[in-house]
Amino acid sequence: MAYQDCLRIIGPLERRSMEVARRRQMALTKPPGSLGRLEELSVLLAGMTGQTRPRLDRKAVIVMAADHGVAAEGVSAYPTEVTAQMVANFARGGAAINVLARAAGVRVVTVDMGVRAPLGEFPNVRSLRVGPGTRNFLHEPAMTRQEALLTIETGIAVALEERSRGLDLVATGDMGIGNTTAASAIIAVLAGCTPVQVTGPGTGLEPARITQKAQAVDVLSKVGGFEIGGLAGVILGAAAHRIPVVLDGFIAGAAALLAVRLAPEAGAFLIAGHRSAEPGHRIALKALELEPLLDLDLRLGEGTGAVLAMPLVEAAARILDEMATFEEAGVSDRPDPA
Repeated sequence: MAYQDCLRIIGPLERRSMEVARRRQMALTKPPGSLGRLEELSVLLAGMTGQTRPRLDRKAVIVMAADHGVAAEGVSAYPTEVTAQMVANFARGGAAINVLARAAGVRVVTVDMGVRAPLGEFPNVRSLRVGPGTRNFLHEPAMTRQEALLTIETGIAVALEERSRGLDLVATGDMGIGNTTAASAIIAVLAGCTPVQVTGPGTGLEPARITQKAQAVDVLSKVGGFEIGGLAGVILGAAAHRIPVVLDGFIAGAAALLAVRLAPEAGAFLIAGHRSAEPGHRIALKALELEPLLDLDLRLGEGTGAVLAMPLVEAAARILDEMATFEEAGVSDRPDPA
């Protein structure tokens, strides 16, 4: 699907479904508001899906991987070879995201958007390469406009393919050495902040190298990452078909800002899974007007924070759907003050 076509079909929250869900939520066998944010989340899920009692049984995390030319500037504590090695780890089921996804009943979809080093033969890794990693944005644009559009449309296509397999709830995941530098650049531009405000330690840099990383962002003119553009496309494709999106951390925040800049109504379909330890993620969340469900000092990426939050999202929907009302349970409600 061309991204312009996708943008045209993204609509607002379905208000009628939200009102029906809110009335049911108020009638459930509990004091109103006693389940806190889960109650409002269930109403939002009704608006996102257009279902008064949404079911979120089919869950996936889409992990997009790519390399970044700016990694040549020493902005990461790890060499670029790690991107390919970690994709192989995903394929074998040995990474943190695999462990957490198994625990949460979430399928892992791994996509090679542009890993520089050759990958082995992994049938469970989709090869949708835009190129062998981006170029170094300190010296030239990270990618062409055509490549940028291709990343977005590839992400849309992946979202639609997963929808055809059955998808009620999707999480964003990423892998790419150097991608926090690209995310810092994107968030600095779209949120109107200085590079220093959004630049953090990423994979564990010493303070002197954090400054170096911020300086790299200062000189950018055109930045991006194949996997970041792809995740923006996943968000747009999901929103176009009323599938709620649980965002991971810093990289996902950059992708979400891109998606919302392209289609403001896509923001209504976003749920912040957690607040990353990366300082720029707070700025991204504020710009997106999202309050995270979890705050666990995570900064791994891969979709780990989003997948950890998925059971909470599903729980909110199940409470709305499966919990009895006072009338259904034959329980006396509190007297009407009127």
